[in-house]
Amino acid sequence: MKSYIKIYGPPHLKAVKALEKLAVDLPETCIMDHAILNEVPRSLAGDIGGWFSSRGVVVPVERCESIISESGESLGEYDFFFEWYGQPKREQIVDLMNRIDKAFSEIGCWYTITTGI
Repeated sequence: MKSYIKIYGPPHLKAVKALEKLAVDLPETCIMDHAILNEVPRSLAGDIGGWFSSRGVVVPVERCESIISESGESLGEYDFFFEWYGQPKREQIVDLMNRIDKAFSEIGCWYTITTGI
């Protein structure tokens, strides 16, 4: 199951980076966005930690192997998604929304979230 995020308003890149940073502390998910899809080598043998570090996001070594989704082609018109490793509980989705609300309130973006298969 995925929670798709559509970002509205500038600063778009700051919003994506905020979501990437937020994802580090959500081990029950992996993520995908257009920057990852276009810039990160498809093989996880690449320097994932280094790539995130270049974007100002610190990813612990143990999280590097699990943070990037392998289903990037399903990103479509959305800007970002969190892919849940299992069926998320309602509380987990509400927690995700609260975290996004907090992160985006600091940068001034709006978003929509759609959770489904």
